[in-house]
Amino acid sequence: MNRVQPEHHRDPQDRPRWRLWWGKVRLTIGVALGMLLAGCAQTDDPRRAAYVLMDISDNYVQELASAQALTRFLLAELQPGDTLGALFIDNSSYSDRNVIAQTTFDDRPSLATQQKRLFYAEVDDFVSGIQVPSAHNDITGGILLATERLRSVDAGQRVLYVFSDLQEDRPPWLERDFPVDLDGVEVVAMNVTKLRSDNHNPQAYRERLAQWEQWVEDNGGNWRLVNDLQQLERQLAQR
Repeated sequence: MNRVQPEHHRDPQDRPRWRLWWGKVRLTIGVALGMLLAGCAQTDDPRRAAYVLMDISDNYVQELASAQALTRFLLAELQPGDTLGALFIDNSSYSDRNVIAQTTFDDRPSLATQQKRLFYAEVDDFVSGIQVPSAHNDITGGILLATERLRSVDAGQRVLYVFSDLQEDRPPWLERDFPVDLDGVEVVAMNVTKLRSDNHNPQAYRERLAQWEQWVEDNGGNWRLVNDLQQLERQLAQR
């Protein structure tokens, strides 16, 4: 990743333009995420809960910088009383060991700031500490665990962000063919990368997305696909 040069290395004439551009980007992302977190339905409870679900299988683990970036923006967006959690998807994802971090932010600003710093440090340490990617990915088990965690906190809006190629490859001994209650949960598929085989058969990619959308909606949830910020803006504009 290319690092932004320190301020004193830039041409002074370019400095205001760079600051203006970055300010607009931050504002756009903040507004977009705020609208997405608000969800389609209004409730009497203003508190929000969001979970970030990260696929660490060998086909996707190199994409986790996007999950880290979203985590940073969520930490800036969420307020006291809101909840943020992070989990990972591996061979068997329905376990408390798959929980990276979960925090409900305190009403005291100083303590909430400490919680947010600790939360991001835990996510950053986890991602940077991955040495061997998972051979399989139990996406369904991860969604089930995240949904149960979302329901364990008081919140009016619940959003689950899934970072994965959505090509589920569960070990054969796992039982996952049962209904999952996703009522009131918005599942947002983020940065769904294409497999190498999708280059030969693009229809397979579209069918994979359609199958997950159908599964989420059949289980009572709301589905949204977001692969870039511009696409997010277009979808939000249609609400």
